[in-house]
Amino acid sequence: MRAPLLIGDFMNASVKSISSELSMAQDKTNPAPAVAVNHEPANDPVKPSIIRDKWINRGREFGARVVPPVLTLAALIGVWQLLCSDPSSSLPSPSTVVSDTWELIIHPLYDNGGVDKGLFWHLLASLQRVALGYTLAVTVGIAAGVLVGHSVWAMRALDPLFQVLRTIPPLAWLPLSLAAFRNGHPSAIFVIFITAIWPIIINTAVGIRNIPQDYQNVARVLNFRGFEYFRNIMLPAAAPYIFTGMRIGIGLSWLAIVAAEMLIGGVGIGFFIWDSWNSSRISDIILALIYVGIVGFMLDRVIAFTARLVTRGTASN
Repeated sequence: MRAPLLIGDFMNASVKSISSELSMAQDKTNPAPAVAVNHEPANDPVKPSIIRDKWINRGREFGARVVPPVLTLAALIGVWQLLCSDPSSSLPSPSTVVSDTWELIIHPLYDNGGVDKGLFWHLLASLQRVALGYTLAVTVGIAAGVLVGHSVWAMRALDPLFQVLRTIPPLAWLPLSLAAFRNGHPSAIFVIFITAIWPIIINTAVGIRNIPQDYQNVARVLNFRGFEYFRNIMLPAAAPYIFTGMRIGIGLSWLAIVAAEMLIGGVGIGFFIWDSWNSSRISDIILALIYVGIVGFMLDRVIAFTARLVTRGTASN
């Protein structure tokens, strides 16, 4: 009786095994359709808290940049008001300056002919002279700096001369330029040129001398010569130094033109300041000085912004 049971169990097990193998074979032949899985990230809306935190951080950064100079300026104006509010003071207070120069502030574009013009025209005339003289200084200064920095013989021949000439005060050149040009306009341009050129030459020469040896090795491998070496190696490597000299030069140019226009006369912010002094209009002088400082700051910012674009942030801010 035991043997039939064993045989039956064996047969049942065999049938189950065969059925299982047939089922697996059928599953492989006709696989079940795969369920599509969406792996794309869900477009969850940005949480309001993230947006709020972003704007809070921007506001803090803006405040950190703006609040300190505003508070400093307010404190200086307050001290100035306290010191000069006495009627016996020789200098006007800020409130007096505003009241005395209100017509100049709200009407900067008036033109009554001759030198009787608004501050806009005086500033524009000065900026035109600076643009001409400074452009000449940049062109000649970069060329001379590259020559002195690249050639040892040129450095030995020209560097002592440059070091002597750059120590001459800018206004000391004005009588000589007036004698040469016999006209105030080109004389002022020459003074700007001779004032701005020295920092550009010196910084360009230093930048050329400090070109990394790796850059020079790359130039030899790529067989860069002449203009290719100047364009692809020299200028990019020396650009931070060149723009540093240009920033110094633009500041000196703006200083020189104000001083030169006091002597040559004509339309210009320097002449306006000197004419106001002769007419005892101290408030007009203070207003003109404020405009001079603002324009000088803007000129420096323009050169700094251009430097960041050209050098991709490697130039000093």
